[in-house]
Amino acid sequence: MIDFAHCMRDLVDIHFPEAEKIIVVMDNLNTHKLASLYEAFPPEEARRIIEKLEIHHTPKHGSWLNMAEIELSVLQRQCLQARIPDQPTMIEKVGAWEKRRNAANSTVRWRFTTEDARIKLHKLYPSIDVS
Repeated sequence: MIDFAHCMRDLVDIHFPEAEKIIVVMDNLNTHKLASLYEAFPPEEARRIIEKLEIHHTPKHGSWLNMAEIELSVLQRQCLQARIPDQPTMIEKVGAWEKRRNAANSTVRWRFTTEDARIKLHKLYPSIDVS
C-alpha cells in the first residue's frame, strides 16, 4: 500500500506536475486504493494528491488483460518485426503505428462465445441431470 501511495505521488509531482487531472487505469488489487495515501502521508498531502487523480478501475472479472495482450501482439506483428536501432526510432515508429490504429478505430473482435466456453471448459460447468 505504501509503495502504491508513493507511485501515485510520483505521478503527480514528478511525471505529470503540470497536469490538471491524471487519469489512472488500474486493476482491483486490494493494495490499489486511494485510502493508502492516507496511510503513507499526512491528510493534507494525501488529499492534494487525490484531487489530481481520476481513477478508472478495470473490470473485476473482465478480459481487459486479454485485450492488452492482443494489442501488444498486433503491435509486434505490424510494427516491431524488424530490428530498431535506438529508442528515438522506436518511439517514432510506435507513435505512428498508434496514430494509424486510433484513426482506424481498431477494436478487438471476440470470437470465443459462451457456447465455445461450455465446450472448452466443460469441467468447470456443472452437468444437470434432467431425467
